[in-house]
Amino acid sequence: MSMSILSEVRGEIPWPEVVQRLAYENERLARRPGGHAGEYFIVCTLYYTPKESGFTFERGFDATPITKPGLRGRTYPRDFLRSVKKEGFGRIKTPLNGHNYIRYNGGGSYSYSSAPSSGGGILVARFSAAAKLSGPLRRGLVLETPALDVQRVFGGTRWKIVDTGGGLRRWQLDCYFGEDEPLGPGKLMGRPRATTFEYAYSTARVSR
Repeated sequence: MSMSILSEVRGEIPWPEVVQRLAYENERLARRPGGHAGEYFIVCTLYYTPKESGFTFERGFDATPITKPGLRGRTYPRDFLRSVKKEGFGRIKTPLNGHNYIRYNGGGSYSYSSAPSSGGGILVARFSAAAKLSGPLRRGLVLETPALDVQRVFGGTRWKIVDTGGGLRRWQLDCYFGEDEPLGPGKLMGRPRATTFEYAYSTARVSR
């Protein structure tokens, strides 16, 4: 396996290999005379806000209308609610009292929301990010990620850590893509329709 610091994009995430690569590169950076000095090696992944409009039987989804606690008896496609559970928020076709989104609250419960948000405020497409809040990566930190693959997909290089998640790994930056219909059913529900991006390596420097 090449250990050069090059951005890479692949179709699946082989986590054992990724974890090994991240550990190697960050240990190498830490051994420099000045240590990390605000520079890290990370893996960029993607999360997004799925749109109800994309979850249809015609596209292969389980669009059976169901309701859940907190939805006030209103029904939504089964796969849409599954996607909202994973991604945190989803955009609904018909607003309720000015609320265009539903959010997953945990414990099988949902609620209506005016915008996708986190502990750090409203999510901003192609700028907000989530990370495992351990070590040097912390809430409020702004990072520059120069990898061309990341720039091509997201159209930017600056990310502010505003959120975290239990499934995130050390040195992983989960970048918020924005709103879109899902790429497809099954495992493809976790990807927006506009891109097949799964992950890419990048250096990350703390923005002053």
